[in-house]
Amino acid sequence: MSSKLELHKRKAYLLSQIQQQRLDLSASRRDWHEATGVYDRGWNTLLSLRSWALVGSSVMAIWSVRHPRFLVRWARRGFGAWSAWRLVKSTLRNQQR
Repeated sequence: MSSKLELHKRKAYLLSQIQQQRLDLSASRRDWHEATGVYDRGWNTLLSLRSWALVGSSVMAIWSVRHPRFLVRWARRGFGAWSAWRLVKSTLRNQQR
């Protein structure tokens, strides 16, 4: 009889442990969702804009065929802005040392 009682106590203990682990997992999941929610929303926004990017790139391809100087001019400006950004970034790094 005592064996059955011990088994019943052990079962109750294990069930309470399982319930506590489930609660811990639920709390961890909620914390994880709160921490990564911003990234998830950003990724979903990016995926929803994918079709618009396809349309925009198609229009830009047609435009660049018809007006090649426009594309070259903006490519130079973009490269100049990128180079200026790298210069500023490296200068700030050197000044901090």
